[in-house]
Amino acid sequence: MDALFTAFGLVFQPYVLVVIFLSALYGLFVGAIPGLTATMATALLVPVTFFMPPVPAVAAIVTATAMAIFSGDIPSALLRMPGTPASAAYTDEAYLLTKSGRPELALGAGLVFSVLGGIFGVVVLIVAAPALAEVALKFSSFEYFWLVMLGFTCAIFIAGADPLKGTISLLLGLLISCVGLENPAGAPRYTFGNAELMGGISLIPLMIGMFAISEVLRFATVRDKPEMAIERPFGNVFGGMWALLKKYPVQLFRGSTLGTLVGALPGAGADIAAWMSYAMSKKFSKEPEKFGTGHVEGIVESGAANNAALGGAWIPALVFGIPGDSITAIAIGVLYLKNMNPGPTLFVDNPQNIYAVFIVFILAQLLMLPLGWMAIKVAKQVLRVPAAVLMPLILLFCVVGSFAINNSMFGVIVMLVAGVAGFYMERWGFPVAPTILGVVLGTMLEEQFFSSLVKADGDFAAFFSRPIAATLGAVTIGLWVTPLLRRALKRA
Repeated sequence: MDALFTAFGLVFQPYVLVVIFLSALYGLFVGAIPGLTATMATALLVPVTFFMPPVPAVAAIVTATAMAIFSGDIPSALLRMPGTPASAAYTDEAYLLTKSGRPELALGAGLVFSVLGGIFGVVVLIVAAPALAEVALKFSSFEYFWLVMLGFTCAIFIAGADPLKGTISLLLGLLISCVGLENPAGAPRYTFGNAELMGGISLIPLMIGMFAISEVLRFATVRDKPEMAIERPFGNVFGGMWALLKKYPVQLFRGSTLGTLVGALPGAGADIAAWMSYAMSKKFSKEPEKFGTGHVEGIVESGAANNAALGGAWIPALVFGIPGDSITAIAIGVLYLKNMNPGPTLFVDNPQNIYAVFIVFILAQLLMLPLGWMAIKVAKQVLRVPAAVLMPLILLFCVVGSFAINNSMFGVIVMLVAGVAGFYMERWGFPVAPTILGVVLGTMLEEQFFSSLVKADGDFAAFFSRPIAATLGAVTIGLWVTPLLRRALKRA
């Protein structure tokens, strides 16, 4: 109890509260600009934390990250341009809600259920961190292989009414992930003698191009006012949220639980949690035919999942020093700089600092409600900007975001090529989302598959030799077989 009271004293100081508030505004701004991701927001904060004590330094990272993950939903709903990869899974759903004249429903659901999912993840982090971290550590290459295959299965479910086009889109993403040196043999593939391609094709410029540049190209070819423009003002963002909470409690709990579990797996992160949660929501929905037409159920579950994953990602980071995602990898470096070395001894040697981190997590989620509401109110002014002015500004931000990834024009070139590809894919009816997921998981699939084969000496039965791997494998294969069985039963 003494450590807990000390932690409250460490957090509720004017200096720390000002840092939290400024970090929240910074995170909202960065997350709302397509291309400037939550990871980039965290990386840019690191030099600033050099001059801070431990608690405000970690508080700045935690708060900015939580805000950036949510604010990525704002350009998703208004412009069909996800601010962060975690928002990409349900971008089309939110955008279609806006087009149908219900932007307050899309943004309100994103805000409220992000907060609820985030609080769920923090509670799990506080209560069950050691146990969940121990489970995550039991994941070997066999479990990761099946987890990736499960993610690919989700991509096919996301594809919509035409699974064949969804599969082709996914295979395109896998092909893109093969570029470069990141393969078990370390051999250059599909580089064509270009040194820039040795490091592979970066996800962020690719995502900006396929989602944002394709939309700019669509506007340029149609030469009409974009469909995202709405003449009437926003309604009450919080209106109808209680009804959604009563209608979708199972989806909220399921998304929060899945997000926390996926976040606790090293290397997974909020974006994978959002993709998997959206696919699960569609799979178990009573109204699956409404998905892809502007249905709020997918936003409820995925929005809860991506913020819950933030708390989950800190579980292995704090308990064992293993990053759950790229953000916590940066945060671990800050912890070491501040002599808060992550590991089991941290809970014994500096319990007040750990409790302070927990309090900051809860404070950041609660602060998201008023500041998120303000951000939405400010963002709606975007709708009043003439499209001929707005589109060049969006293009400018996209170029800046793509260039800032590696301070190279190559990222801008990737963005433009991906934009043209995304434009024609959508015109011909191929979904973009599976391509992005294929790029995210392609390298991991290859690494885990070959690593597993080496361990098993080529014996494929070993992929089912471990309890967790066998369970994941059975679930994945079950999802593959279920549509075939249904078709056979219908014929019978």
